[in-house]
Amino acid sequence: MKNFKFVENKKIWFSISIIIIAIGLIFTFINGGLNFGIDFTGGATIQAKIGKTFEVSEIRAIMDKYDKEATVTYAGEARDEVVIRTKLALDDANRKAILDSFIEKYGITTGNINFETIGPAIGNELKKQALWALVLANIGILIYISFRFEWKFGLAAVIALIHDVIMMIVLYGVTRIPVNSSFIAAILTIVGYSINNTIVIFDRVRENLKNVKKIDDVQLVNESISQTLSRSVNTSLTTLLTVLALYILGVPAIKDFALPLIAGILAGTYSSIFISGPLWIILKGNSKPKTRTAH
Repeated sequence: MKNFKFVENKKIWFSISIIIIAIGLIFTFINGGLNFGIDFTGGATIQAKIGKTFEVSEIRAIMDKYDKEATVTYAGEARDEVVIRTKLALDDANRKAILDSFIEKYGITTGNINFETIGPAIGNELKKQALWALVLANIGILIYISFRFEWKFGLAAVIALIHDVIMMIVLYGVTRIPVNSSFIAAILTIVGYSINNTIVIFDRVRENLKNVKKIDDVQLVNESISQTLSRSVNTSLTTLLTVLALYILGVPAIKDFALPLIAGILAGTYSSIFISGPLWIILKGNSKPKTRTAH
């Protein structure tokens, strides 16, 4: 099996990540930061049962008078319902005007439309919960890998995960995808997916540490990654094709969830193969040949 120089070219791999993140952060700053949705900023949701097929453009024509950035998605098994999310806190006058527009356009009654307000306090609480969820997940992963392997493996894995999370945040900032509760789900999903790939590689490193008599750490990591490379690539491609199908065939709400997953899968696979192993070498601080006892 041909062994690639994953560790020797670590400066290239790190530079690629740094350049992508830097460019993404610049565009995020130009765009005015992340586009926090109503789950975080507060606002209002409108759910209306139209009772027949309709076009999203028709709903947008109504909502553009109040909020041109409102999101409009289909709902219901027959796609005869609509869910509108706006960052505006609609007052009674606006609610009545919107209701009248729906009644005039589709002939529905007041019982077919529901308004719900989400206060900013709820959004702030959700931000705290999202941050805590991410922090606790990384701490749990660090403890688990440190217990199963050693703390240097754990720290390398967590740094790689932080790389993946930043990549996804940058994508949200560049594409202006609304950061709602699905953002938390997407982040935690990719954290779990990425750490699985990393553990497979580290597990092979540990096996080779036990079974190879004499090998330097650089060659050890290169061989371990090469031995698991086909598994990592095939698993990622299989998952990627599934999520890609969701993005192509899904409704806008599904696409907003699938696109970050696509980026997260790519970033997670990249970090597992090109980032985590070289990071372990750096943290270990020793790549000289050692004599190891075979078992």
